[in-house]
Amino acid sequence: MHSFEFLEPATLDEAAQMLAEYGDESRVIAGGTALMLALRQRLLQPQCLISISDIEAMRGIDWDPITGLRIGALTLHSDVATSEAVRTHYPMLARLASQMANPQVRNQGTIGGNLCYGDPATDPPTGLLALDASVVLHSVRGIRTLPLSEFLVDYFTTAIEPDELLVEVRIPAPQAGQVSGYRRFLKTPAEHRPLAAVAVVANVEREQCREIRIAVGASTAVPMRLTRAELLLAGKAADQYLIETAAELVASDIEALDDSRGQEWYRRRMTKVIARDVIATVLNVKLNAGA
Repeated sequence: MHSFEFLEPATLDEAAQMLAEYGDESRVIAGGTALMLALRQRLLQPQCLISISDIEAMRGIDWDPITGLRIGALTLHSDVATSEAVRTHYPMLARLASQMANPQVRNQGTIGGNLCYGDPATDPPTGLLALDASVVLHSVRGIRTLPLSEFLVDYFTTAIEPDELLVEVRIPAPQAGQVSGYRRFLKTPAEHRPLAAVAVVANVEREQCREIRIAVGASTAVPMRLTRAELLLAGKAADQYLIETAAELVASDIEALDDSRGQEWYRRRMTKVIARDVIATVLNVKLNAGA
């Protein structure tokens, strides 16, 4: 690991000034679970690290029945998992956070750092995309809010500018009748990074799916919404045939990765399997054994 300057701003404005000054020569460190590995492997060699761990404005979870949920970027995954507000109003997100990676990462890693890293093989981006989340970015130039679908650009690539900080995640308040679910597929029980993941959020009224959002991640370079499958299910009372067809559409429409962790055909197959399972669970449809 090469030498670098270590800066510790106490406020958002101070951190923004440092980022404006150092730009591409700096890296922001919060939990450091991914960044420290990259530094040790010399994949990154910044001139300075800007530690934002003392900025209290970037912490905390706040719930409002009108505006929804605010999660500060420095909030730990373990805090998301145990938050009463998250468990009550967004149970899928709480379950997702409770099972991601391992206890060390959950108790050290932050939700903001996770999103900024842009790793496709992690859990939060997929669940947050299905929940229609957005992120708030801060710099000396001002504040801008981006839908997560625009923030996540490509493989390990986001829309954040070198002088910007991700300060919080926002999730709209759930509508009446909202139900949700998340499934991930791991190649082995010892592995912490999913090979495929599917998140589903639906509004159900009198056993009819009024609206549904389906997001797939881990098997793709960037999490993506599956609009054809969503349109197929929306406005209908789901049955096994409809769910099977929707799962087929999900598998065919993703831009599946093909790499050392899994071939393209295998990722599609496993995405179809877990998509069928989670859609059926969310829409309360019992699948026939062996289907």
